[in-house]
Amino acid sequence: MAVLAGSVLSACRAEQTEVNSMEVTASAYTMREAETKKGNVGLAAWGDQLKPGMKSIAVSRDLIDAGLDHMTPVTIDGLEGTYIVRDKMNKRWEDKIDIFMGKDLDAAREWGTQTVTIRWSQSSARED
Repeated sequence: MAVLAGSVLSACRAEQTEVNSMEVTASAYTMREAETKKGNVGLAAWGDQLKPGMKSIAVSRDLIDAGLDHMTPVTIDGLEGTYIVRDKMNKRWEDKIDIFMGKDLDAAREWGTQTVTIRWSQSSARED
């Protein structure tokens, strides 16, 4: 029995967490039909239904390749809490995020466009 337990343990993988950070351009968007899916307001590109109050971001497609894939938790320097990647932006954008502001058009306009640092973790499995 001890040999079996040792075999199982040696086959297990350990995870290492790497924290990434990047400076990006951050704009804001709302649930207006012009800013989301025509005919299905609040429907994000990965199929998530956005709702007011969600801490959600959209990312430019190049950031997906950098590890900011669907459902990745992200912190944004200067903002409280953790945001979740639930949407992706048009292919024309690079090094950019869009912060979801629910139905608060005034807050989105006040935010405008800013340069921020974002942070996220990537886990990678490795053999022991």
